[in-house]
Amino acid sequence: MDALLGAEALASWETFADSWNDLGLDRFMADGGRYRRRRFAAFSVTADPASVVRKPHQPHYQSRDYNGLNGGVQRWFAPIHDAIADHAVVQALLREGLALFQPLTADPPPTWHVELHQFRIEAGDGEAGLPTPEGAHRDGVDWVIVMLVNRHNVASGVTDIFAPDGARLGAFTLEQPRDAVFLDDHRVLHGVTAIHPLEPGAPARRDVLVATFRRENALPPGRTLL
Repeated sequence: MDALLGAEALASWETFADSWNDLGLDRFMADGGRYRRRRFAAFSVTADPASVVRKPHQPHYQSRDYNGLNGGVQRWFAPIHDAIADHAVVQALLREGLALFQPLTADPPPTWHVELHQFRIEAGDGEAGLPTPEGAHRDGVDWVIVMLVNRHNVASGVTDIFAPDGARLGAFTLEQPRDAVFLDDHRVLHGVTAIHPLEPGAPARRDVLVATFRRENALPPGRTLL
């Protein structure tokens, strides 16, 4: 990942990672949980010529087919700050995602709709944090990137990958900043186990950046034209 992101991104990594200290509480948790903070942005990413353009702020939507817990509603999250949307880390990640996904996609589109999420999951003594409260799932897109930004005092947080029939294909833990996983959302499901404090009496937090790619003109799953 360091090689993919490049020297400019790595040189300003600390400023980028520090922005996770300014995320708003996710108030759309149907389980009543207050363990998740986030910001959100959407982009149009074009292959030829390669360009990344931020879209006007918009809601995030998933149907209940893909998110049985929080789906079925338009969720308006605080926007990602311009300085982070324009940051070398984000720009490099989106361009490298495009370079990887474009040739792997049958009949690739000229433009992708990309949604970017800053997530912080928090846990304390007697209170677990759920990175994927909906369980093993697909996101309802074409491709997904999950990159760890930081882990502090975290136990567990294991990423599980499943086949569509539920068979467990593998598991691993994103442990170091910039550890990442790239997912074909049509072919596999993914989930992350709950986090707990490694050292009792101190808070735990897991910070990740998630980018999802879907065809620009495709409607979000579960939406229809009227």
